[in-house]
Amino acid sequence: QVMLVESGGGLVQAGGSLRLSCAASGRTLRSYVMGWFRQAPGKEREFVSAISELGARTDYGDSVMGRFTISRDNAKNMVYLQMNSLKPEDTAVYYCAAATPRVNADDWRKASQYDYWGQGTQVTVSS
Repeated sequence: QVMLVESGGGLVQAGGSLRLSCAASGRTLRSYVMGWFRQAPGKEREFVSAISELGARTDYGDSVMGRFTISRDNAKNMVYLQMNSLKPEDTAVYYCAAATPRVNADDWRKASQYDYWGQGTQVTVSS
């Protein structure tokens, strides 16, 4: 069992930056592919980014490519999402998720492939 807790959300003006953190407990994160998803009111959960178990490979959703950066520190059992050049359309609840390595990289973008989820942290970008 893996427990995930996100933090770092808040209110920021358009063009600003935030860094989200995801702290894990229960098991070491080095055994899991880690992902970030987001969900805005009235919309489906959207893939944001994912990173392989040792951080060698990453993937990003088209809407955040070039602005967001995912990273991980397995020694600290932490995953991060650095968000720059934020836009009002980035407003959503952001969720951290963990998937076992059996997940094919082609399926990282599918929420159904993740086994554990955090409770989410709200990010609000004002125009």
